Amino acid sequence: MTTFRVKIFADGASLDDMRRLAERPVVRGFTTNPTLMRRAGVGDYARFAREALDLIEGRPISFEVLADDFCEMERQAREIASWGGNVYVKIPISNTQGRPSTALLRRLSADGLRINVTAVMTMCQVASAVEALAGGAPSNISIFAGRIADTGRDPVPIVREAVSMAAAEPSIEVIWASPREVLNVDQADCAGCHIITLTTDLLNRLDMRGKSLDEFSRETVQMFYDDAVRSGFTLGEVKVQ
Repeated sequence: MTTFRVKIFADGASLDDMRRLAERPVVRGFTTNPTLMRRAGVGDYARFAREALDLIEGRPISFEVLADDFCEMERQAREIASWGGNVYVKIPISNTQGRPSTALLRRLSADGLRINVTAVMTMCQVASAVEALAGGAPSNISIFAGRIADTGRDPVPIVREAVSMAAAEPSIEVIWASPREVLNVDQADCAGCHIITLTTDLLNRLDMRGKSLDEFSRETVQMFYDDAVRSGFTLGEVKVQ
């Protein structure tokens, strides 16, 4: 597999996946969030976190606060941070009312908590996060590049500018979050991004990088043909076989 400058973090909430992925040297860290945990059927957040930490052998992992009120966010952040020295606490760039979390980010980072600022999509948000985290503990800023692309905007210039803006603070690393395809790994790498988060599905597709398009085309034709046969479709009197 090609060696990237960008670090690959596994994104998910399946303990079985974490166990398997922890054995892959290419996976340098882990992230999760409440949506992924809900989909995975996680019932006890703290228990899930403890089990995950036992599996990942000291690599960095991000767990997110659950609150919308900043006081409660702070209480939860301090509890989450106590779970381990490799834990980063995910704090959203704003609450659901759009109120910025910069004051909380500044206070937590200055107190030594490792922060992952999440759901960042604009350069104004990047600038406020960098300012809040400056001089504090090691931290991440997660640019939701995939969601930016969902709106028809090219996320590459935004990520590249974010990396440039954060360069003055060596404790801050920029994450390409919510990728949609393997190509995003190369884009993140070329943009100088420090980290990209990949779901298990995307991690499994990394081996397709550089695959022969002729062979891929033939395999696709084979897939369509095999599915037509299995379906038992007919056209007139002729059955697909």
